[in-house]
Amino acid sequence: MKKFRKNIRKAVFPVAGLGTRFLPATKASPKEMLPIVDKPLIQYAAEEAIAAGIEQLIFVTSSSKRAIEDHFDKNQELEDELKRRGKYDLLDLTKHIVPEGVSCIYIRQQEALGLGDAVLCAKPVVGDEPFAVILADDLIDGQEQSCLSQMVNVYEKQHCSVIAVENVQKAETNRYGIIEPNLLYEGVLKINSIVEKPSPDKAPSTLAVVGRYLLTPAIFNHLEKIEKGAGGEIQLTDAIALLLAEEEVLACQFEGVRYDCGNKLGYLTATIDYALQHPNLREAFKEHLLSICQKNF
Repeated sequence: MKKFRKNIRKAVFPVAGLGTRFLPATKASPKEMLPIVDKPLIQYAAEEAIAAGIEQLIFVTSSSKRAIEDHFDKNQELEDELKRRGKYDLLDLTKHIVPEGVSCIYIRQQEALGLGDAVLCAKPVVGDEPFAVILADDLIDGQEQSCLSQMVNVYEKQHCSVIAVENVQKAETNRYGIIEPNLLYEGVLKINSIVEKPSPDKAPSTLAVVGRYLLTPAIFNHLEKIEKGAGGEIQLTDAIALLLAEEEVLACQFEGVRYDCGNKLGYLTATIDYALQHPNLREAFKEHLLSICQKNF
């Protein structure tokens, strides 16, 4: 099986979705711009990528996602006003959302044809390189090391595609891509097969694919050929299933906590947990939570 020796330098962020589960909040603002305390979801995702050595952030967007471009762009008027007011701490935060040496590229997805199509839209920029795919509404607190950094460590040892997985309840398998695994070594599994959203009685395991992928460029060949799958969309999972026939694909059971911020409960849970970690807010917020619990429970 072919092994890829190139470093992972590029990350694709599919951000063209409508965010219907958060309407009306997402009517005029992208779901990826929903804040967790004081940063939007997309910034957490970008920071995770940069910490893992990514140099090029590729955003696959739609016409309604200009706020994402604006967030990562320079805002000279805001910077001048913060400087005039002497708010240099906020100025520093604003100026360094994207550090030097990291570039942003924006590509329009013409139709809402699913995750697989969004990844395929990035092919002209990715080229013949291995690359990451990050779903911003899967917020992962890697604690000691980010999820993507853990996956890069696996890639650098094995030089093949790596997918993040975690155990889910058996009743939830119909919400995820599910793998059939064999243990390779602690925390790393060889994927024998993968299926998109199987019913609990047909799922090969309870190990679910979550929003982090490291993929070789061979995935594009399969994305170009596959037909629409579940939900009438081009499914990345279906292309990975075909990739397994020609290349090894591994699963990484990452260490950390994942928040599904694509639904309201996961989003609220993340907001609370991140507020309790915030150095300037945690003590006052903890007191507020305790007072609420005492009044209501």
